[in-house]
Amino acid sequence: MSELKKIPTTEIKGIGEETAKTLKELGLSTVHDLLWNFPYRYEDYRLRDLSEVAHEERITVQGEILTEATVAFYGRKKSKLSFRVSTEGQVIKIDFFNQPYLKSKIIVGEIVTISGKWDKSRAQITASKIKLGAVENEEELEGVYRLKGTLRNKTMQKYTRLAFDSYSKDIEEVIPTNLLEKYQLIDRLEAVRILHFPKNNEELKQARRRMVYEEFLLFQLKMQFFRKIEREKSGGISINYDVEDLRHYIDSLPFPLTKAQKRVVNEICGDMLSHFHMNRLLQGDVGSGKTVVASIAMYAAAKSGFQSALMVPTEILAEQHANSLVELLQPFDITVGLLTSSVKGKRRRELLAMLENGSVDVLIGTHALIQDEVIYHRLGLVITDEQHRFGVAQRRILREKGEYPDVLFMTATPIPRTLAITAFGEMDVSIIDELPAGRKEIETYWVKHQMLDRVIGFMEKEIDKGHQVYIICPLIEESEKLDVQNAIDVFNILQNKWGTKYVPGLMHGKLLPADKEQIMRDFNDKKIDCLVSTTVVEVGVNVPNATMMVIYDADRFGLAQLHQLRGRVGRGADQSYCILIADPKTEVGKERMMIMSETNDGFVVSERDLELRGPGDFFGRKQSGVPEFKVADMVHDYRVLEIARQDAVHMIFEENMLENKVYAKLVALLEEEGVFTEQKLD
Repeated sequence: MSELKKIPTTEIKGIGEETAKTLKELGLSTVHDLLWNFPYRYEDYRLRDLSEVAHEERITVQGEILTEATVAFYGRKKSKLSFRVSTEGQVIKIDFFNQPYLKSKIIVGEIVTISGKWDKSRAQITASKIKLGAVENEEELEGVYRLKGTLRNKTMQKYTRLAFDSYSKDIEEVIPTNLLEKYQLIDRLEAVRILHFPKNNEELKQARRRMVYEEFLLFQLKMQFFRKIEREKSGGISINYDVEDLRHYIDSLPFPLTKAQKRVVNEICGDMLSHFHMNRLLQGDVGSGKTVVASIAMYAAAKSGFQSALMVPTEILAEQHANSLVELLQPFDITVGLLTSSVKGKRRRELLAMLENGSVDVLIGTHALIQDEVIYHRLGLVITDEQHRFGVAQRRILREKGEYPDVLFMTATPIPRTLAITAFGEMDVSIIDELPAGRKEIETYWVKHQMLDRVIGFMEKEIDKGHQVYIICPLIEESEKLDVQNAIDVFNILQNKWGTKYVPGLMHGKLLPADKEQIMRDFNDKKIDCLVSTTVVEVGVNVPNATMMVIYDADRFGLAQLHQLRGRVGRGADQSYCILIADPKTEVGKERMMIMSETNDGFVVSERDLELRGPGDFFGRKQSGVPEFKVADMVHDYRVLEIARQDAVHMIFEENMLENKVYAKLVALLEEEGVFTEQKLD
């Protein structure tokens, strides 16, 4: 273990037990933690020309004090100190809040250096720092650290400086010389020094570039090592299908495959043929044809004597998949079974017996597929749809039902490539980034709340054509905190307005699962004209007759969620519409509405969502699969992430890095983190 990880922070002069406790709350227990606790931003104290500084940007100026300081007191213990200075032939106003004691230091005619936020329209600076007299630009940048309790930034800088001066000799280089030279990276010791104490932006850029590559490389090495283990685990099966026979099945499909579908079919079938275990993520937008691709893999498995299992989150989705797959596979003597909690008694016993003796080739179902009583004859392919809806343990149990079957995860949530190769780095990723020909784009409109009557009129026209409508609301019941229309209110409004003319339905998360299923069945069977719902319809509903999606308070939803909801319509041959009702108060809210109105491409939407929300919360919650990098940013540094991934793949799969002395330091670092001993979760 690196020596720095053994030395407690109390070894640094000035850090006693109390301070050590505060540092520990920040996750800093050792000297190594202190040295790798980089500033999260930098104050720029370069003297700059006013003409080149944007409104509300931070600025440092030097000038002559023209007026005495005045102090205005207001509120409880609040004050504003103001004076004027002349700089670059311009008179600007300086404001300091809650620092009345500076008054005696402001002397007319003296030179002063001021840092703060520039208000271009008012020609004034809201100042945060003042230095009396002219200063040289010795240290232009100052790191700002995350703090806690009584800890101050200057104190954190002092501890970090002491730690660096005392222990920097123990910072070892881990990246091999050939890679440092290839990418012209500065060494590790220098990068750590600069990240804490940069002299200028140029050297900070070089230090950051070095550390971003190191962080991504270490992470990708872990991911690729896990991927290697996944591929080479004993018991990997080879599904030796007949290529010509599979081609005949593909030619018989009711519509030709798109180029993207052909590409992913080749990737999946290549995995199935190989002796390595398949661990692949298939992502494609709603309606991109993932089910057809899955049917091709299932056909290949069945004709080679293997069974397939498809696990989905809801009974309705299981039934819809079963109906589609029966239509596609049954003409080729492939038996498709459906197993959900609704399949009971004699029917269930017969199905389980057929599964065990191999009479069922393809089994589709919910988590019922992983119950103890479910025994497969020869399970070779496991597919999970919307895999993030299932826990790790559930997915593992399904895999263990066979002799280490090939695994395909499908998702209709378009995940940006940068996030996919990070969060799912140990998987191979296939992307269907093209919709089948002839599909009509969903027309999306953003309207304000006062246009509700017009929206209801539009809905009535669609219902009169024999179509159905969704209305999605963000909350179930009224909330005092959020001024949002809720599902129950909207349902009541429609009921009162329509009487017996049209039939609204109401669905939300507080209903029992059986009641939800029944409401969805009624909607599916056209007994309900307009379904008012919370986001429980987001995944796993396919009602081709629904042509209109109205989303209330649309600015309360993330982009990925809005796109998923929009994907519930546009599944039939008729033109479909998505109406976003929102009065966003923030720029981000307005931006979301604009993006949704401008594009139907889920991958474009997801990239923009990642930019707006950041990687940690992309899935709607903090996800452990998305690492927290200290310096790197997956969105802005995605090119480096791609390079690091390629390098990691090369080291592990082609250069056998564990045996290569060039990589000894990197291997030692990975060993320290338990990569080679940890039991990776499936």
